[in-house]
Amino acid sequence: MVRETQVLNEVLFCQPDEPLLELTVSLDTDQLFWFNFSSSSWIRRVSKLPPGPPELEPPELVLKDAAFCQRLLFLLTNFTSELLAQAKAIPVAKIFPSQPVALDKPNTLVCLVENIFPPAVDIAWRVDNVPVTHGVTHTHYTPTGDVAFSRFSYLRVTLSAGTTYSCVATSYGFNSSTVAYWVAQETGDTETLWTALCGAAMALGIVLALMGITMMVLAWRSRTGG
Repeated sequence: MVRETQVLNEVLFCQPDEPLLELTVSLDTDQLFWFNFSSSSWIRRVSKLPPGPPELEPPELVLKDAAFCQRLLFLLTNFTSELLAQAKAIPVAKIFPSQPVALDKPNTLVCLVENIFPPAVDIAWRVDNVPVTHGVTHTHYTPTGDVAFSRFSYLRVTLSAGTTYSCVATSYGFNSSTVAYWVAQETGDTETLWTALCGAAMALGIVLALMGITMMVLAWRSRTGG
């Protein structure tokens, strides 16, 4: 049995755009912890995780690393601003529900924005092209294997048939945005549909079996002269 290799990442970045500083710990693409620089403390992404495992850096070391990162950014920016172009990527977004679709019942829509670089993207939600902020939460940036970042945004809603939900991802410094759309549709009772299909298939099988038996009987009679 071949076991898949999992990668634990601890990534600190600093930049001239918001967020100016960010530090996250992730397992593959799943974010585990992020560091709150305002309170100098680690925050769990999921409540089931331990509050602060000993493997995480103590806050005083994190603040020293952050200060060094900002000093290095200042020096490199002054030295290379006119020599090197800033690397940029166009984000890619998609929307999917976190639970099976059931109209007129609460659900959470997930917007996954990938191919982010630099990690400075504004994510906004619209419902039928009307901006919404209530029920919206975002994760911090998670590094990916292609030297880029991804980010999740969540919208808690009660799904309505025919309503168009859109997620708008805008990179700072770009004059365009990436938009993903999702429309809630009545899917019907899946279990009832499968039951009906299975019943129809069984009935068809019985009919075909009877036809086969009848043909065998007729063929046997024709050979025996009966």
